[in-house]
Amino acid sequence: MGIITTKLDEKLSVSGQIGLDDLSEIAAAGYQSVICNRPDYEGGEAQPTSAQLQQAARSLGLQFVYLPVEIGAASTEKSEAFDKLLLELPGPVLAFCKSGSRPKALYQMAKQKQEKPAGEAESVTAACSWTGEAPATAQLSSPSAEKRQSAVPACNWGNVFDIVVIGGGAAGIGVTASLLHRQPSLRIAIIEPSDKHYYQPAWTLVGGGAYDIKDTVRNMVDIIPPKAEWVQAAASGFDADHNLGHLADGRSIGYHQLIVCPGIRLAWEKIEGIQQTLGKNGVTSNYQFELAPYTWSLTQTLKRGKALFTQPPMPIKCAGAPQKAMYLSCDYWLHQGVLDNIEVEFDSAAAVLFGVADFVPPLMKYVQRYHAKLVFNSNLIKVDGTNKIATFEIKDSEGKASRIDKPFDMLHVTPPQVAPDFLSNSPLADTAGFCEVNPITLQHVRYSNIFSLGDACSSPNAKTAAAARKQIVIVADNLLAAREGKELPDVYDGYGACPLTVEKGKVILAGFGFGGKLLPTFPLDPTVPRQFAWFLKAKVFPWLYWNGMLKGREWLTRSTNVS
Repeated sequence: MGIITTKLDEKLSVSGQIGLDDLSEIAAAGYQSVICNRPDYEGGEAQPTSAQLQQAARSLGLQFVYLPVEIGAASTEKSEAFDKLLLELPGPVLAFCKSGSRPKALYQMAKQKQEKPAGEAESVTAACSWTGEAPATAQLSSPSAEKRQSAVPACNWGNVFDIVVIGGGAAGIGVTASLLHRQPSLRIAIIEPSDKHYYQPAWTLVGGGAYDIKDTVRNMVDIIPPKAEWVQAAASGFDADHNLGHLADGRSIGYHQLIVCPGIRLAWEKIEGIQQTLGKNGVTSNYQFELAPYTWSLTQTLKRGKALFTQPPMPIKCAGAPQKAMYLSCDYWLHQGVLDNIEVEFDSAAAVLFGVADFVPPLMKYVQRYHAKLVFNSNLIKVDGTNKIATFEIKDSEGKASRIDKPFDMLHVTPPQVAPDFLSNSPLADTAGFCEVNPITLQHVRYSNIFSLGDACSSPNAKTAAAARKQIVIVADNLLAAREGKELPDVYDGYGACPLTVEKGKVILAGFGFGGKLLPTFPLDPTVPRQFAWFLKAKVFPWLYWNGMLKGREWLTRSTNVS
């Protein structure tokens, strides 16, 4: 062989840096597996990346593992991972770094550990890349196996993916599809426990009697991009220093790059008594799949009484949704001739009706049209469903809080919302619990191989599906650039859109970016209610979601440049 190898035992040899052309010679010499212990882009020197070597090795039938070890003392975790690989990989095995010293050190550390007394504890999961087929014992069957392998186990035997995506919602599926559209050879795992995928923006329409709830849900197995691998499990935390994601069932999964997009959690527990009365006693919410039809049922049956609509402190998904529920119910009551018999009240923890000032005047016209009472700085904290009493904490102009009980006949609740616990308790989180990113590039501020988008990222944009649609392109472009050590090419302008359904048949298509800058998608005044915008909301956007955004088709996605 042209490269110089040192044989350490019958299964393992080590060498210095190899090139792409060396792989054919390595295969011809009888090696079955290759382990790369040199980090990509080390020292700024020219070297083939692990992804390039992996692709070439696969074409030759070689197993290829990426287990990067920084220059310096090798960690116990890496030596244990290396030893585990030597047990599992087909041999003979060639391991390399710049000089061959790192795989040799890992091997010697593993041998020393084997000489310790038998009762000493084993260590942690290996962080490594298994780029061939998983062992037969690690395969996980699924009901749709005849269509494709829909789920694979996260692997304690050392399964490192090119990219791991946390979350199978709009952001997670969309960014995975876009990445695979750019580079089909990428090995991507999606961590998602649910077997259903929901089009949540339509739940407001369901609550207003304008959409069938059955059309908002599909099986997750049919949504996962065919070339991605679905790990049907819940995430439980991160070891970002060792490129590991932890799962709730005790397993761990390794990655070269990580995308964090698990969405936002509905924190019902922050409202006393609410969970005991949801879906009955006139208490509902369009924020939950099972409850949106109940909203429409309550709207149809209410002929007189008091209807309360609430909005908690920010952040929440789609900041306009709480009042959209009110507008659609009021529009129905108006056309049924019963609105004058219903006292409508909107209780918001915010100090204003909507966060972008340009949209407040047209919204106020509808508030006046429906004779709705606005109560600001009013936060729902308790619900007595049996007696139909809602308790609010109201702050005065000096910030002093007092409690007030309000009777209701219908109560539409928007729940408080927080980042998932496994994220907020991790080193990736900011002080509010969200994944801390540069809002312009969506790259993590401390870990350059981590990106985030969607509701779980810290960027101060509106948390909407439209925002995720734009962020997908930013993350896909920037992540792949970072993968090659290049400058990040794309910038995010903070775009988010909130189609405000002010009546059945008309929508204010609010599109805006950082600082409340108006960013309309179409060359029309975005503050004007339009039938065209209703058509988009009810017909076009759902079709684009299922057939465009989740398929990697990047229609209406490019952001404007920001300085």
